[in-house]
Order: sequence, then structure tokens, then C-alpha cells
Amino acid sequence: MKVAVFSTKPYDEQFLAQANQASHQHELVFLEPRLNAATAALAKGFDAVCVFVNDQVDANVLEQLAAGGTRAVALRCAGFNNVDLKAAERLGIAVVRVPAYSPYAVAEHTVALILTLNRQIHRAYHRIRDGNFALDGLLGFDLRGRTLGVVGTGQIGVEVVRIMRGFGCRVLCYDLHANPEAQTLGAEYVSLDELFREADIVTLHCPLTPDTHHLIDAAAVAKMKKGVMLINTSRGAMVDTAAIIEGLKSGQVGYLGLDVYEEESDLFFEDLSNIVLKDDVFARLLTFPNVVITGHQAFFTRNALESIAHTTLSNLTDLETGGECANRVLAANGST
Repeated sequence: MKVAVFSTKPYDEQFLAQANQASHQHELVFLEPRLNAATAALAKGFDAVCVFVNDQVDANVLEQLAAGGTRAVALRCAGFNNVDLKAAERLGIAVVRVPAYSPYAVAEHTVALILTLNRQIHRAYHRIRDGNFALDGLLGFDLRGRTLGVVGTGQIGVEVVRIMRGFGCRVLCYDLHANPEAQTLGAEYVSLDELFREADIVTLHCPLTPDTHHLIDAAAVAKMKKGVMLINTSRGAMVDTAAIIEGLKSGQVGYLGLDVYEEESDLFFEDLSNIVLKDDVFARLLTFPNVVITGHQAFFTRNALESIAHTTLSNLTDLETGGECANRVLAANGST
């Protein structure tokens, strides 16, 4: 297939090119711009486009792609909330994704955020560089015996359960469908309200859908323990940022660790160090000493990038050779 790869970074090109040369031999053209209504014309004449989390694949874009001859959208990620699946189906465009690349990468990053916030690693690092060796303000707590609430127990959520059980945490889970593996690890399934009431740490690991949009809002925060730690490495729009800021100001939220942000498309994956940030909400988050934010890097390990490249290209090969793919996403799965 002739494939236009949008939102290309050097690491994308490196791993996709290596995987392609080894096994697939697609014609890959790497493009730096994100896919949106203004850039969709770049895909004219391409059989497929390859996109990432912040590319816009709405009905308008899909219509432009279809008019230009594109018949496949390959997501190099698990989430598909940025794709209008109904429009894709109507236009005869196949949508495929990478349902699992490295659950360990995201789970381990989740735990890294928990440890960083708890033991104040981010603040200690800067203190030591400034010659300040005082311990005041760096007090943490033992994870052993604490209650962790895991919302969403797919592959990533289960890995978080596994790791945190190793720390000696009590683990409560919420999901529409219980995962027997989580239960085998000693986790207990409860209602979402009970999880909010009981958990010292709440971590999110479910997909973004209309039902999970702003799952963590002011009402949810009010149900949580005072001083709760909240971690989000799933999708930014699951958290109502304004509500979280109010929670931080009141002390209801004691720690916040984010790898995603609901307006991240204007920020993440770019070097903005020489410009003034225009997002006042994000800027406010950065003022809190008990907040740690990373720029959507939880997935970013060598193992994950190799897996993403291999699965993405295999999906395209499946479509090219047989028209069917096990990782195809249908309109019945939901759409934005």
C-alpha cells in the first residue's frame, strides 16, 4: 500500500521504516503535519493514512480522504475516539488500530507517577540541584496497606493491579466487566462510588467514550477521600480539569499525576519552550507543587514502539491481501 504517515516524529519514522523493511514493503511517506481538514489534501492518491492520537479523523476529513482515493485509516494507538467510525463505514474506509502494544509501559509509568508524587521526587530533584538538602515538605507515606482504586481493568489496568499488589496495596477495581485475572491477583470489584469513597489513590485505565467523558468531575471528586491521589494515563477528557483545579485548591485532591490532558492537542508532542503558553487552565495546573505532568509519554518505550510499528503495518498488510483484519474497528464499537 501507499501510505501517508501523519504526525511523524523521528522515532515514528525510525521504527516504522525498520519494521516495513523487515517484513512488509509498503510505500511509506512520512509527513510532519497532523491530519485535519487543512492537511487532508496531502493524502490524495494514497491508499491509506497512518495517524496518531491527536490527528482529526472526523466526517469532513474522511470525506476528503475518500474523494482522494484513500480506503484505510491505520491508527498507531489503541484509542479511536478521534475517528468518526460511522462516517468511515458509510464511505467504505476501513479503520484499524493497535489494541495492545505494551501494557507494561503504561502501567509502569502509572506507578512512576504514584511514586514521584508520594515521595516528592520532582521537588527533591530540584532542591538538591540548588544545594538545598532539607527534608521539610518532602514527607511521603508507605504504599503498603494503602487502598488503590483502578478504574478499568483491561490489559493495562491488570498490570497496575499486579504491580501495586506487589507493594502490598489493597486494590479495588471498577469495570463494566470483571477481569478474572485481576481477581486472581487479589483485587476486589466494587461500585464506582465505593471505589471513590475507599481509595487513597485512584488511577484511570479505561477508553474515552461518551459515558466516560468527564468521569472525574466535581461530583466524583467530592465523593473521594480528602487528600486523594488521582492518576490519569488513559485519555485527558476523562477528567474535568476545572473541577480538579478546584479540588487541588481546596485540598480535596492531594496529589495529581497526569500523562494526558483534555486540551493536549495544542501542546503535547511539540517543543514549545520558546513561546508563551496560551492555555490558562494548563498553566494553572503547573503552579501546584503537588502536580506532576508528563507529555503523553507513558507508551514511550522501545518495546512499545516496535510493537506499534509491527502491528500497524501488519494491519495494513491484512487489509491489502485479504480485506479483513482482526484489529478492525467497526461503527458498532462507538464513534465521536
